[in-house]
Amino acid sequence: MPDVDPWTREAVRVYRRYQLEIVEACGLCPWAERARLDGHVRERVILGDPLREALAHIGELAADDDVEIGLLLFPKLTLGRAEFDRFIAKLQDADRDRHALGRIPFMFAAFHPDAAADLTHPERLIPFLRRTPDPTIQLVRASVVDRMRSRAPRGTQFFDPSLLEAPPAAPGPELREKIAQTNMATVKRMGVGELRAKLDDILRDRDATYRALAS
Repeated sequence: MPDVDPWTREAVRVYRRYQLEIVEACGLCPWAERARLDGHVRERVILGDPLREALAHIGELAADDDVEIGLLLFPKLTLGRAEFDRFIAKLQDADRDRHALGRIPFMFAAFHPDAAADLTHPERLIPFLRRTPDPTIQLVRASVVDRMRSRAPRGTQFFDPSLLEAPPAAPGPELREKIAQTNMATVKRMGVGELRAKLDDILRDRDATYRALAS
């Protein structure tokens, strides 16, 4: 990205390390790799007013039928995980107000670099697997969610499992629970220390890069 603002270029670069080295290399979500290779993923970097710029990008991505997953990256946002969740709720409300009932284009999922590995329950491991280098919002097109509900994906928290819960009448554990259990088994097989080291290396890269940009 030679002509792109350096903050935008580097935020996308470190995010793609997470996508390639964690999500794809660790086998967490083969569907995510296919979506990327087929050109259905877009990253957008927010450097100014978080709410205004995020809403503008959501509108742009919604208008592009090729986009199945949008990723809003916030390299300059210094909110903790709980504060970021509150910001996302505000953003969702603002986006919802722009659409008719049932016509909201995207569902939202929060990813944040601050999360410990909690192996006491599969659900508690979810934030650790979402340790993107910057606070990030994953936008998943609602029509894709509708398609995915009809089949059990091989994947993990890269594609938010809360969007894919099985219908109440379906037998067996809910899909969210199944995916969380699969993730737990994957992390235990790899070793949480190995996965943490990979994530921490990406964060060190982020920190060194952003310090250089800020100097």
